[in-house]
Amino acid sequence: MLENLPQREFDVLGIGEVMLRLSPEGKDRISQSESFEKRAGGSELNVVSGISQLGLRTGIVTRLPDNEIGKFIKNKIRYTGTSDDFVTYDTTPEKRLGIYYYESGAYPRVSVVSYDRTDSSFVRFSLNELDPKIYSSCKVFHLSGITLALGDSLRSQVIEMIRRFHENGTLISFDVNYRAALWSEEEAKKTVESILPFVNLLFVSEETLRRMLARKGELKEIHRALAKEYPNLKMIASTQRAVISPTRHNFGSLVYDAAEDRHYAEEPYREIEVVDRIGSGDAYVAGALYGVLQYHDIERAAQFGDAMSAIKNTIPGDMTVCDLHDVTRVIAAHLSTGPKNEMVR
Repeated sequence: MLENLPQREFDVLGIGEVMLRLSPEGKDRISQSESFEKRAGGSELNVVSGISQLGLRTGIVTRLPDNEIGKFIKNKIRYTGTSDDFVTYDTTPEKRLGIYYYESGAYPRVSVVSYDRTDSSFVRFSLNELDPKIYSSCKVFHLSGITLALGDSLRSQVIEMIRRFHENGTLISFDVNYRAALWSEEEAKKTVESILPFVNLLFVSEETLRRMLARKGELKEIHRALAKEYPNLKMIASTQRAVISPTRHNFGSLVYDAAEDRHYAEEPYREIEVVDRIGSGDAYVAGALYGVLQYHDIERAAQFGDAMSAIKNTIPGDMTVCDLHDVTRVIAAHLSTGPKNEMVR
């Protein structure tokens, strides 16, 4: 599907805000906890760091405050093997890192997220801070709808970056990742549809297709209609999550190859023991991009995406912590009909 891509320094670059996540211990509530665990997280960083851990070369474009908490985030970026070559730093008196608080739920109490991200350093990002060589440095440029939702000025900067990458033959990967807390369905729909002509690899959940994008019909036909409307689309992947409770999920996906007019879906992962679901959608994108870049095949994209998401659900924090061996072992076990190993030893 993606054969004959140009040889470039990076396989994937992503742009997005990296935030500080503060979580009460265990199942404590934000309103009662007196101590919080800090972690780094952000949709695009979750994606590129996941791909990096599978062995491909990735980098993140972001803007951090030039202070101690900015150093914490920089160190977390580097820890995953993700390049910080395109990280810029805010030295103004207004510098700040966006924060979000995450409270883990247990049935019937759902999980809760509270944001404190207004006027963060990233919102004042300018593409003029970047070396123009960036636009010919990667095979795939990835972003999510979260980044586009953070303000008009930032949105115009990022859309211009999309245009420049596209002009240089870079594939554009886009995860719609709609968040009602950040913008309205009307504004999101207008913006997403304005960039879809440039998008080659589209990630969008079935729920978002039907609600925010107002698409009707059977999911496979929605995929086909999108590909006909936007000829640049090479692959469309829709995740399908069934939430049994905050700690029990089923997860699978349906992936479409537009050139071959072919869909693929494997048997979902059932009864996943959810430790932390935050970032599991990003882990799916990471696995799917790895699968399609390495194997040029939607079956491998779905298998790696589903497995990465299943694994991430079992790991605390926003970012997946697993390597290629971990993922291939889970895929093999999932495809096997025989007895499963209960321990690696």
